[in-house]
Amino acid sequence: MVQIHTAMITAIKKTLLAGLGAAVITKERLEAGLDELVSQGKLSAADARSLARKLSRDGRREFKELSGELGDKLNEVALRSAGAAQTRLRELEARLQKFEKDARARRARPAARRRSA
Repeated sequence: MVQIHTAMITAIKKTLLAGLGAAVITKERLEAGLDELVSQGKLSAADARSLARKLSRDGRREFKELSGELGDKLNEVALRSAGAAQTRLRELEARLQKFEKDARARRARPAARRRSA
């Protein structure tokens, strides 16, 4: 179970880092593209800044929403895993109690036979 969680966390970290890397590259490309449009006279510098702010604001909002969804999903998985672990623990405790009870009964039988003989 621990290995699954570790692998899952590693995969999530790699995904997030890849997403952040893509965001940085996208921002650089966006700025380069906007600069190119400004230099060609197709877009004013003020419009380019305004567009960059809007895209940045939208990106932050979207990232925040996706982060929240990811956090909710991770909590859900963690709770399910914890519930499954608790169920497994209860099952193992019940088996151990039965085993101990059977072992006590086996130890008691020979003593009872010796006394009756």
